[in-house]
Amino acid sequence: MSFGGPPQSLVRTTPPDRGSFPLDHEGECKDVMARYLNCLRTTNGSNKRCRSISKEYLECRMQRRLMDRDEWQNLGFHDEATNTSTEPTASKTDPKRKT
Repeated sequence: MSFGGPPQSLVRTTPPDRGSFPLDHEGECKDVMARYLNCLRTTNGSNKRCRSISKEYLECRMQRRLMDRDEWQNLGFHDEATNTSTEPTASKTDPKRKT
């Protein structure tokens, strides 16, 4: 309690969408994380060039049970999930595609 100031209001927190996960206190995936951050610095924040390292980092976390295993599609890697298909996907310039 602070003296002479307004009473502090209670702050309500909400859990993350995917639940909580353990922090990497042991630094098991620290080298991959450092390579990813270095990649972002050297490419001026271009995530496209660093996607493979990002995927490697998530794989490291899943292997060491620092996060639940999930489908790559659910983690934002849609192109890896659809590359197994032989049919071409509709593009933004496809005239048959409805928006």
